[in-house]
Amino acid sequence: MIGWAREIGRAFGASFIWLVCLIYFTQGFRSFVWTAVSYQLKDELKLSPSASQFVFSIAFFPWSIKPLYGILSDCIPIRNRRRIPYIVIATVLSLLPWLFLGLNVSLRTFTLPLIVLLTLQNIGSAMADVVVDAMIAEAVRLERAAFAGDLQSISWFSMAFGGVCGSLLGGYALKTLPIDAIFLAFAMLSFLQLFSCGFVEEAPVSTKELDEVDVSTSSHLANGNGNTEYDDNVSVDKSSTASIRRRKSQKKGKKRTVISSESRSKGNNVSLVVQWFRSLKMATYCLFDAFRQPMILRPMAWFFVAHVTMPNLSTVMFYYQTEFLNLDASFLGTTRVVGWLGLMLGTFIYNRYLKKKKLRRILMWAQVGLAAMTLLDVVLVSRMNIAYGVSDKVMVLWGSALADAINQFKFMPFLILSGQLCPPGIEGTLFALFMSINNFGSTVGSFVGAGLASALNISSGSFDNLLLGIFIQFACIFIPVVFLFLIPKEATGLST
Repeated sequence: MIGWAREIGRAFGASFIWLVCLIYFTQGFRSFVWTAVSYQLKDELKLSPSASQFVFSIAFFPWSIKPLYGILSDCIPIRNRRRIPYIVIATVLSLLPWLFLGLNVSLRTFTLPLIVLLTLQNIGSAMADVVVDAMIAEAVRLERAAFAGDLQSISWFSMAFGGVCGSLLGGYALKTLPIDAIFLAFAMLSFLQLFSCGFVEEAPVSTKELDEVDVSTSSHLANGNGNTEYDDNVSVDKSSTASIRRRKSQKKGKKRTVISSESRSKGNNVSLVVQWFRSLKMATYCLFDAFRQPMILRPMAWFFVAHVTMPNLSTVMFYYQTEFLNLDASFLGTTRVVGWLGLMLGTFIYNRYLKKKKLRRILMWAQVGLAAMTLLDVVLVSRMNIAYGVSDKVMVLWGSALADAINQFKFMPFLILSGQLCPPGIEGTLFALFMSINNFGSTVGSFVGAGLASALNISSGSFDNLLLGIFIQFACIFIPVVFLFLIPKEATGLST
């Protein structure tokens, strides 16, 4: 174990490993502070379940536009660096909202400024998530490819460990600390992350490397469609014209060979801007070209449909568990820990037994499993569990663990597929595309759930129609099964 850790440290550098682990740990530890946000919306702002879910849907929307952050970091270097400067920007965006919310009472007691700050914080978190994924992809792509699995395992373990710690400490903190102290305590992680960025060295991006990005994205995009050939012809014509002009200028003497440093600097700046624009355009074309591929488009379309057709009632259930069942914050933190354990169990089961199975079968049974988990909510809300001597806490714990494990069966195949199709030069963009579709589908599903709760008049202290809402959710779970034809018939978790 020690020898393996030393090899990883030598391969990537201790500061790089530390920063990756810290960022992923912080992403998992977010449950520490977002549990407090849930209680802030419910207890201090007195929002209804549908209004709270609406707030969360808006605040988490930045996770639905992750390719934008990837395009920026891939194509527009800052001080000739493509990753660390964006990590710094993302960390500052994550840090400032928690400081403002912790230090200013009015900002956290009014809905509009709270939504703005939470959305800004999620922009920073989503950007950091995209850029660190790109850093990992770059680090393992060439000579250190043998450590790809190890680095991915370290990052996922760090996030899981952060999730467990955040869930356990979040409930305890709510019982012992004021909410402003919780916000400020979480901000300390962002301070540490910002400080750690100064120890990671990143090689500057040269003009040649940006040209290589254009070439790689063009070849990935074109596949013989003539676009790159046209660019090559244009460049040949330009170079030929330039050489002719040089010969003519030599005949005329030295008058036109003297170029001022100021003109050269302006020309370099213009050339750099043009090159950035060209890189942005080519990365965008490449992204849309990849999106149009059936092996990408069809599974993503199915996964998006699977999210938007099932109303998300998680916030409503949070209100039901805290107000009707009187479950405290520390116990709900424990359920999230169990949920993380369920997620890791689902990952293990998938890698051990399911990754060679056909995707259609995996996804069909995953939907059936989610339907069974919804029936557990039916039992809980109808109070049938009490009649059979099963406590509410047992129902909530088992439901959380099993639901997260089953959801992982849907998540893993597409995560692997996205990683396999990540071409050089647009790592941050394409790797983020799948998660954006996933997150945007979840956002739409949350809006649908909020609308359903509002239509059924489910509010704080009034859960009479919650059982009907769960039955509607149960019926909607089977809609994606009808669209399983979007998944390639012979596709597995390993290949398509």
